[in-house]
Amino acid sequence: MTQKTAKIISLIFHPILLPVLGFLLLLNTGLYDYLLSGQAKRYLLLVVFFTTATLPLLSIAMLALNPKFDFLMRERQHRIVPLVLSSVFYYIGFVLLSRIHFLPVFKLFMIGSVLLIVALLLISVKWNINIHMAAAGAITATFFAVSFRGGVNPEGALVIIVLVSGITGTAQLMLEKNNILQLAAGYSLGFLILYPVIYFF
Repeated sequence: MTQKTAKIISLIFHPILLPVLGFLLLLNTGLYDYLLSGQAKRYLLLVVFFTTATLPLLSIAMLALNPKFDFLMRERQHRIVPLVLSSVFYYIGFVLLSRIHFLPVFKLFMIGSVLLIVALLLISVKWNINIHMAAAGAITATFFAVSFRGGVNPEGALVIIVLVSGITGTAQLMLEKNNILQLAAGYSLGFLILYPVIYFF
């Protein structure tokens, strides 16, 4: 894998975009075809896209107006404010989804993500944990929890998620942004926080 390819992969599977991609995949597994109308699916994706992608991107763009802010957030101190803002945006998404009678998995993902972001925020103060892999671990946990909780086996989606996680981790290693321990810690943290939230609640 070349550096250019690694950068493209890291951009496509960026933590800001992964929730939207994960929800798109979840809604196309066939699990919810008879439970959600087309209008409900559109509303769901709109809320997720707005609160997990649009608002975080706008906030980073505004922070980037400060010449001292590193847009790429290579240093852990530059992650603090974006993570705080992201936790607020995810909570807004949770509130919006809680106002209507959607299946619990979607709002549980949002509140579980708030917990994950807070954990990443606390760890990032002292250590450069990988956020890409934390997002990948969270999406993986969501699919496994849905699978075991519902007694279904969306094996195609699970294979895609695991492959994306591996490719993303490889790209992060190629870019030398983190070491293997920081990648593994991020993935494990995302999985261990999201899985129990979605499976048990």
